[in-house]
Amino acid sequence: MTQYDERVQLQRDKLAAEEWAERPKSLHIHRIDSMWYETDESKKFLENGNVTDIQYNNGLIKRNQNGKVVHVFGEEITGEELIRAYVRGGQ
Repeated sequence: MTQYDERVQLQRDKLAAEEWAERPKSLHIHRIDSMWYETDESKKFLENGNVTDIQYNNGLIKRNQNGKVVHVFGEEITGEELIRAYVRGGQ
């Protein structure tokens, strides 16, 4: 049965990585326009007050204002790249 150990472990890692990907990595409440990921389009939300930027383990940053997602930054990592990121340091 050891012939399937690698496949079983890969499936375990995949399921764990998918769960891990949805967890917040960091949370930042601010009103500054100098974030490394800021764009001209996203700066307009700062005119309306503070924003909450939540960075997730899957690579996305979701900007919230007044309880609603108003902008999404980045590209979501998936598949093998997500599994590698999880195995490398996400556990």
